Amino acid sequence: MFAIIQTGGKQYRVQEGDVIRVEKLSGEAGDKLDLKALMVGGEQVLFGDDAAKFTVSAEVVDHGKLKKIYIRKYKSGVQYRRRTGHRQQFTALKITGIQG
Repeated sequence: MFAIIQTGGKQYRVQEGDVIRVEKLSGEAGDKLDLKALMVGGEQVLFGDDAAKFTVSAEVVDHGKLKKIYIRKYKSGVQYRRRTGHRQQFTALKITGIQG
């Protein structure tokens, strides 16, 4: 059985035992979270009000930062160049179960 969940404006396909990286959430390592399922699949696919009855249990594994990405801006002819960097923070979640 799998489920589609939404967190941080993104949707993720998860199964029990998966470890996913999502945008930073509050909570310490070891905390439990319940996420709402948008769709549940398996032998039968459920979505809408039927899938709203399902919850996905997750446990916070750790927090961290992703690899730095560099943003470059350039305009020709005017000697305009800028370079900045960004490291996105994440929370690693382990999916412990899908209940419904």
